[in-house]
Amino acid sequence: VAAAGVRLHAGPGGHGGRASCRGALRPAAQPGLRRPPGTSPPSSEFVARPVGVCSMMRLPVQASPEGLDAAFVGVPLDIGTSNRPGARFGPRRIREESVMLRTVNPSTGALPFQSLTVADLGDVGVNLYNLQDSCRLIREAYQKIVAAGCIPLTLGGDHTITYPILQAMAKKHGPVGLLHVDAHTDTADKALGEKLYHGTPFRRCVDEGLLDCTRVVQIGIRGSSMTLDPYRYSWSQGFRVVLAEDCWMKSLVPLMGEVRQQMGDKPIYISFDIDALDPAYAPGTGTPEIAGLTPSQALEIIRGCQGLNVVGCDLVEVSPPYDLSGNTALLAANLLFEMLCALPTVTTV
Repeated sequence: VAAAGVRLHAGPGGHGGRASCRGALRPAAQPGLRRPPGTSPPSSEFVARPVGVCSMMRLPVQASPEGLDAAFVGVPLDIGTSNRPGARFGPRRIREESVMLRTVNPSTGALPFQSLTVADLGDVGVNLYNLQDSCRLIREAYQKIVAAGCIPLTLGGDHTITYPILQAMAKKHGPVGLLHVDAHTDTADKALGEKLYHGTPFRRCVDEGLLDCTRVVQIGIRGSSMTLDPYRYSWSQGFRVVLAEDCWMKSLVPLMGEVRQQMGDKPIYISFDIDALDPAYAPGTGTPEIAGLTPSQALEIIRGCQGLNVVGCDLVEVSPPYDLSGNTALLAANLLFEMLCALPTVTTV
């Protein structure tokens, strides 16, 4: 277990461990390989994509958040799921598919690796036999990350994990705004007598005063429901709930203009459940709902956050066993890259 309460991820052909922020692949360690200097992930022009430790974007794996501006963190937890499990394997598969990602965003002009020092902090050492204890471990790990001034970008894991992450966020920033992209409101009260699972995180956050409810927006909500209580709860707290039907067949750029005004310059957290997208694009998830968002709309949402005071992000509910092609994880990896590009101190050209 690393110093930040994070367990290093070991992928095929590699080992977890400390690495310089200058890069995980060194010419001396990889005879015959060359890479340009700098803090960027290695280019496929110099290092073959299948080579090296399985880290996010083939970034260096680092045990501590000290000295980092932002970091990718895996939380391989799925014991809060209510239907199909498998999200515990999400972080690893997202890392595998992230080998396709490059360093510059031509669409937005963002240059994240010329602006930030970034690494992969590995995985939080969760307890797969105890959801409450896992939440404690997540909270403690993220408190150390945010205390170091590092912005976490999280690879989930089911949506339960956002609750302890927001506990850590609120401890530093106070109640935060929330951009929540999902098929479900996740504001149920309990199921099977339990008040903590992936359908309740944002209700628990309200209970503890972790959210600035005047700055909470939920986008992509849809599907059948046992009752209207989760919807009524969100509305009663002042959340803006944007149904999927209100997003069909249109650009979401105007919507994000309104969201930007609502969020202002105060801290905001982005929580993106992959099931917000239509299962035609993202079948690898535990609770799919038909008639969801498109990948281009997902990009419009995240790119619409560029310049906001984003203090953390997560991408949750990728369940690789339900998409053997890896397309869901590839989509997730790209959305996480877009989140990195949207961080407030990233320069653009």
